Amino acid sequence: MAVVRLFERRGAQQPWQLEARAPAKLNLHLEVLGKRNDGFHEIETLMVPVDLYDTLYFREEEDNEGDISFSCELAQGVRKAGSGEIETLPEGADNLVVRAVELVRRRANVRHGVRVRLVKRIPIAAGLAGGSSDAAAALLAANQLFRAGFRLAQLRELAASLGSDVPFFLGPGPALATGRGERLTSTGPLPPLHFVVVRPPQGLSTARVFQACRPATAARSAAPLVQALTRGQLQRAGSLLFNRLQAAARQLSPWVERLEREMMGLDCLGHQMSGSGTSYFGLCRHARHARRIAAYLQGRGVGTVYAVASRCLTNSR
Repeated sequence: MAVVRLFERRGAQQPWQLEARAPAKLNLHLEVLGKRNDGFHEIETLMVPVDLYDTLYFREEEDNEGDISFSCELAQGVRKAGSGEIETLPEGADNLVVRAVELVRRRANVRHGVRVRLVKRIPIAAGLAGGSSDAAAALLAANQLFRAGFRLAQLRELAASLGSDVPFFLGPGPALATGRGERLTSTGPLPPLHFVVVRPPQGLSTARVFQACRPATAARSAAPLVQALTRGQLQRAGSLLFNRLQAAARQLSPWVERLEREMMGLDCLGHQMSGSGTSYFGLCRHARHARRIAAYLQGRGVGTVYAVASRCLTNSR
């Protein structure tokens, strides 16, 4: 079972063998507990996948001498972000998708290559983990294309070596993540959640935000929030949203404070930054409420605005 969803594409004229939908995530709780000896930070975070997707296409190629051909483009109607610290996506060996495919190929002792096309909808450097989700999609697709036969537990090990958020997208859905983010505990079923998400014109480096963050002296637990969500107590859940990184990000980007002020003037149940930012979200009562607030914010010149819902898609295989 996976949050990323794979589709087989059949037909004699079909140029691609597999299509994957890789969702974004939101952090409803993020506590930073301290610095680890390996340079990462110990965290506790509650993550939910949402229905803002990148789309990836894969084709096995037996005649290209083992090359991994990768291309990336913005989806139609998606604008490139403005100024910021990170606005470009590497397309070579440093790209997480390429690294994921190569990792499966090497472990499976496969010699031929693969062609990958990525259509981006999830903003970069936004705290939405689009790159990690794309990497999880690449692991699943390469495992199927190369007939590697790796079990989910093995793919999780490979995912953890690629990045802290990557295992989350292998499923099954909303989860508490601990360690550096790679140790997952499912929350079990949660009610549908609706959000408005704003990605401002400026992004932030995850490393810089963590460097500027002061870890908790008295850790705040995600347990009350999980309990409220499980019981469908959305008003209480909104009051329990928390992100330890937000204060640090506010120092590094004026957009975080501006979005905080914008959301304070609206009737969201709660609001905060996602991940290391700069995307900011509000928890809404229902889909219509999210669309109404999104329409208002689109006229405020605060960046790209989305109305999204939590969606736990399972792998169709």
